[in-house]
Amino acid sequence: MNDAGKIEARLQELGLVLPPVVAPVATYVPFVRTGNLLFLSGQTPRRPEGGFFTGIVGAEVTTEQARDHARRVGLQLLAVLREAAGGLDHVARIVKLFGMVNGAPGFGEQPKVINGCSDLFVEVFGERGRHARSAVGMGSLPGNCTVEVELIAEVM
Repeated sequence: MNDAGKIEARLQELGLVLPPVVAPVATYVPFVRTGNLLFLSGQTPRRPEGGFFTGIVGAEVTTEQARDHARRVGLQLLAVLREAAGGLDHVARIVKLFGMVNGAPGFGEQPKVINGCSDLFVEVFGERGRHARSAVGMGSLPGNCTVEVELIAEVM
């Protein structure tokens, strides 16, 4: 492939470092491949020092803070995607994101929050990073995390 390393170079250009992939803590796998599609399990935002970003968006956490958490989740998803695809240059396109926000009753800025993840994929992959998406509010998320995002990608 002539473009080998192109996405890794783009990550470096953007100053992005992917976190290590963490093993699941329950009865599931980080990803499943079927044909040319990769389905990545939901990720919640990990703190660099350990633990998770938690709280109810719109009450204890601002939209902007939660947007940053969604971006962090995007980096975690990229790390899993790199492992699952055998390299990010094997990603043909990001197909779909499903973003969940642990929002206060009446909170309606889920799209702004999940843009943190969506924008990252466009920054990294360009047009191949544009995707279908859902951004929904939840009454709660595991561990009281602020956001959780799932991903579907097509690989070559």
